[in-house]
Amino acid sequence: MPGDDRTVFYYQAAGEVKVRRGRGTAAAARVRKMKNIVIGVAASIACLAALSAQAPTPKRAPAAAAEAQNANETLTAIDGLTVGSHTLPGGTTGCTVIVVGGDGAPGGVAQRGGAPGTRETDLLDPLNMIDKVNAFVLSGGSAFGLDAASGAVRWLEERNIGWDAGGTKVPIVPAAILFDLPVGNNTKNHPGADCGYKAIGAASAAPVAMGSVGAGAGATVGKMGGPNRSMKGGLGSAVLRMPDGLLVGAIVAVNAVGDIIDPDTGTVVAGVRNPDGGFADVRGLLRSGALMKGRAAARPRAAANTTIGLVATNAVLTKAEVSRMALMADDGYARAIFPSHTMADGDTVFSLATGTWRGDADLSLVGALAADVMAKALVQAVMQATGLPNIPSVRDLRK
Repeated sequence: MPGDDRTVFYYQAAGEVKVRRGRGTAAAARVRKMKNIVIGVAASIACLAALSAQAPTPKRAPAAAAEAQNANETLTAIDGLTVGSHTLPGGTTGCTVIVVGGDGAPGGVAQRGGAPGTRETDLLDPLNMIDKVNAFVLSGGSAFGLDAASGAVRWLEERNIGWDAGGTKVPIVPAAILFDLPVGNNTKNHPGADCGYKAIGAASAAPVAMGSVGAGAGATVGKMGGPNRSMKGGLGSAVLRMPDGLLVGAIVAVNAVGDIIDPDTGTVVAGVRNPDGGFADVRGLLRSGALMKGRAAARPRAAANTTIGLVATNAVLTKAEVSRMALMADDGYARAIFPSHTMADGDTVFSLATGTWRGDADLSLVGALAADVMAKALVQAVMQATGLPNIPSVRDLRK
């Protein structure tokens, strides 16, 4: 019959092309169209499969970040905190800034030393109005070093960070200093506003650089034995992690007149040296009366030492509770420094609570952990230090 010709019909079934015979020119057109669609879809699927096989597996950024954070054993393991240090030319003094993210956090202080050098500590009293702090500064340079806080204030002001004072923001930056003027050329080379500005500008959430850096650059310990028997102090940090997510961390610049003792073993790790390179152990010198006999030579000068530090937690605490945490953390000084809180030390401990962990925080336990982690940070400070001429470090004695 006219127009009557045989046609092959194609259709897809279970992933393959089937055929059957049929008739009609209109049907033939539909078949050709269907054939082209089927072939095109099959080609697209094959192409996508090939590309998928070649594509790299996406990186799990959040998991990697969490793993890196867990590997951080310093204060910056606590979310919302960054730390930066700047060491002046010559490497014998500097400053360290702890920066609180966002609008700040409740802060506190415990000050038990007999020769403190501090700034903005009265506002940390729970009786007073200011309930959030933006940064803390630890600095060498004795009273000169308090000016480092001005640099941190300027950096925060430029970014409109601070206490809302009605149309303007006033950065709240408490600070404490230690006495390192006899080291190197520090009588003329001491931290100022520029040091604080550079330190806060370098602040990051990376693990805290420890040892002879920032506020710990010119720090020394073990000065109760008189001249030429001291050792190098430094900047140390540590963190304790609880299974429920609670974190408590510390950072400290140790410049103590006394020895540094590892509380876990009771042994001196840095302090007054004997001529043979061993430790005299101030505990024994004090109990034997030897220190009294050599009192004129060995008596530490007022304001000539000082250990300054900070403890922090990710728990939610009030200003009054944060102040109690600082008071309890000060026990870490007494555990790891012998003697501590003397008339020649300006020992000061700052504290803060970021509130990023919403668990149920027991203040007594948080404070106990704060004392423990502070002691660990003190040991780290001397273990990581680098020696100076005539002031060896722990590393030097172990060579």
